Amino acid sequence: MKIKTLTWQQTIDIRHQVLWPHKDPSFCKVEGDETGRHYGAQVDGCIVSVASVYIHGDRARLRKFATVAAFQKQGIGTAMLKHMLAEVSQIPNVNLFWFDARESAIAFYRKFDFKTEGERFFKSDIPYFKMTKKL
Repeated sequence: MKIKTLTWQQTIDIRHQVLWPHKDPSFCKVEGDETGRHYGAQVDGCIVSVASVYIHGDRARLRKFATVAAFQKQGIGTAMLKHMLAEVSQIPNVNLFWFDARESAIAFYRKFDFKTEGERFFKSDIPYFKMTKKL
């Protein structure tokens, strides 16, 4: 597996396939994609996981973190998150990493010392929590 930098356009297919398969692919584009940092995990020449990070002042926001079902539970998401945390930690003045996590993924993020904040909320009938980690 190799983690590489992607363009936002290269993330759309996996975002769509994994996160919002019943929506139009255009739903998977995020405001700010043009200036975000986009990552992909490549296995045997194919991108199997994607994630994007957006820097706003002293905060980094993770969005659209998705791994193809056949490649989940193999350490790819762990490697991706560690890679992104290491890169974001090197950005001057960024001291908080945060995101909206699907409730089904909270246990995964807790392994990296992320904490839930606030109450559960919904996006398109899917439950989420805000999660944060000080850097």
